[in-house]
Amino acid sequence: MSGDSAITDAEQSAAAEAAEILRGALGPDATFRPGQLETIVDIVVGHRRVLLVQSTGWGKSFVYFIATAMLRRRGYGTTLLISPLLSLMRNQVAMAQRIGIRAADFHSGNSERHDDIVVALRDDEIDLLLVSPERLHNSTFRSEALKLLTSRPCLLVVDEAHCLSDWGHDFRPDYRLIANVLHGLPSTTPVLCTTATANDRVISDLIDQLGDGLRVVRGGLARASLRLSVVDLSSAEERLAWLATVVPTLPGTGIVYCLTVRDTRLVAEWLRQQGVDAVGYSGEDDPIERETIEQRLLGNAVKVVVATSALGMGFDKADLAFVVHYQAPGSVVAYYQQIGRAGRTLTDAPAILLRGAEDEEIQNYFISTAFPTRGDAEAVMALLEDRAGRVPLYDVLAVVNVRKSRLETMLKVLEAEGAVSRVRGGWERTLTPWTYDADHVERVTAQRRVEPDAMRRYGSTGTCLMQFLQQQLDDPVAKRCGRCDACTGQTVGVPLAPQLIAAALTFLRGQDLELKPRRQWPPGVPDRHGAISPEERLEVGRALSIYADAGWGRLVVDGKFQQGVFAEELVVASVTLIRERWQPAPWPMWVTCIPSTRHPTLVADFAARLAGRLGVPFVPCLRKERASRPQKEMENSTQQLRNVLGGIEITGSVRPEPVLLVDDIVDSGWTLTVAGTGLRAAGSGPVHPFVLAQARGQ
Repeated sequence: MSGDSAITDAEQSAAAEAAEILRGALGPDATFRPGQLETIVDIVVGHRRVLLVQSTGWGKSFVYFIATAMLRRRGYGTTLLISPLLSLMRNQVAMAQRIGIRAADFHSGNSERHDDIVVALRDDEIDLLLVSPERLHNSTFRSEALKLLTSRPCLLVVDEAHCLSDWGHDFRPDYRLIANVLHGLPSTTPVLCTTATANDRVISDLIDQLGDGLRVVRGGLARASLRLSVVDLSSAEERLAWLATVVPTLPGTGIVYCLTVRDTRLVAEWLRQQGVDAVGYSGEDDPIERETIEQRLLGNAVKVVVATSALGMGFDKADLAFVVHYQAPGSVVAYYQQIGRAGRTLTDAPAILLRGAEDEEIQNYFISTAFPTRGDAEAVMALLEDRAGRVPLYDVLAVVNVRKSRLETMLKVLEAEGAVSRVRGGWERTLTPWTYDADHVERVTAQRRVEPDAMRRYGSTGTCLMQFLQQQLDDPVAKRCGRCDACTGQTVGVPLAPQLIAAALTFLRGQDLELKPRRQWPPGVPDRHGAISPEERLEVGRALSIYADAGWGRLVVDGKFQQGVFAEELVVASVTLIRERWQPAPWPMWVTCIPSTRHPTLVADFAARLAGRLGVPFVPCLRKERASRPQKEMENSTQQLRNVLGGIEITGSVRPEPVLLVDDIVDSGWTLTVAGTGLRAAGSGPVHPFVLAQARGQ
């Protein structure tokens, strides 16, 4: 059924069997969509390797569920399904069970069940096992579960296969190990890769990785139920006012997507204050809490979930009524993936994009950190080669100025390339030759810098919005939808009450943040070891804002880089925060500040005015001994602490009472920690850190 004119008896029999399974799951009138049955037969009878590129909601999961049921009847082992998100896994397990497939998921959030799952695999009691790609790095999983799975013929499914390609919008280095699994399987092993968001470039890359025998099944990507709209609003407070005005009027339940974890919490809290039943959701939340939120959404027990992309790929709620984006994703393919959650069984589902002034800055950060620099990668490899054995992760961080999360990603890519090997307690260099592929990194980075431009053009060219998305995804059958803003001339813009905008601005300006004290000195720093004692440790502090963010953050930027002095508004706002919302205890009886060689009077002037309004003395008892690099250039705790140690000296008298330690912007927190522990050692009372802004990303 893969294109030959003659259909064999085996194919006809398999097609009838597949139809019977489908009707048993969905009812006697259920039929396959074009392409579903042919793909199932190709897998079951032809043992083919297939890349399935179909629209969100098309039913890709039914293909591998039904193929699994049929292969199990033929004596095949457990299907291995590699899936990227916990929300997606839970969704798929429930769906598989509804059609009679015994499914289990194996991930970091259910480690207490791992031994039982391995026993069930050994006893052949699991039809389909879902694992996250990160599991492929785990030596215990590889030696136990994966060994059992590949000891018999089985089906390998790679869901959201665009994650394999670093040309894709959501490349994940853990996916690179899938190719290693594939190469270890017999050539007759059936393989199904599925995605809704692979353009021509990504498809070509996947063929290179998975082999020329890969058959591509590609359908049209138009979603007839989606009604696409774009609303341009100039400020965060206007977007919050719009959400409070419009979301209650939208039918059913839906998702509001944000780019950052902090914004999911902020938007959800704002909506709740405005009487909307809203809850935040991100990958940083507790797994049990995330599952509870998913179940509430599936059961229409909450009006809206405000989420990052962690609630994205593959999450299947057939009657999800709307999707709104508080900020624009960095690429058309990411946007298409997320709006595809809505309207799967509905005739009309709004998908509305709100643009934000901060969108581009956030995306530039994501792009700039996607790949390690040549210098970082070569420094890591040189260190591993010099040590000629196991090197703990923290030893690498002590030598190479790279962020821990970025180093871990880099090592995963190097492992997939065979250049390094993960061993107990660290990493070691292999004998595989390696060179940094600068040309490839530059090409992919250049392409990623183009992608946000497509999102800027979305909704501003007069082109049908659905047609625009299809064209960007290289859909050969792109056409006008007749439903979007551009096609109908109607928009979802609404008048916003000035008092609601003002309330949103007040809300944004009340979003101060806790500064949690450092409790442990990082490894690799002389004379600083182990825990920071309670007697030395700083108190929990506060930041008035996020740097450059809505609320007070933009005024902080203006004061530091434009005016050369912080506005009195910031002093008044800080006093309000300290007296009314924070109320530090014991109450600070004096104020001092972090000195600066670049802006010697900026913070001192602010701290003196703040002390005056608080009615306590300002005592400038700290001095910068030497110029150091900006802390924002230091990428991990070891480097950050080394950069500031020995650079701050106590020169004046230190009072024994509690003190407010003031700085303008906090990045790592090590400058405040070194100054604060120094004050405690010199005899001060408890140290309460206070800053005008916390750097983005902290």
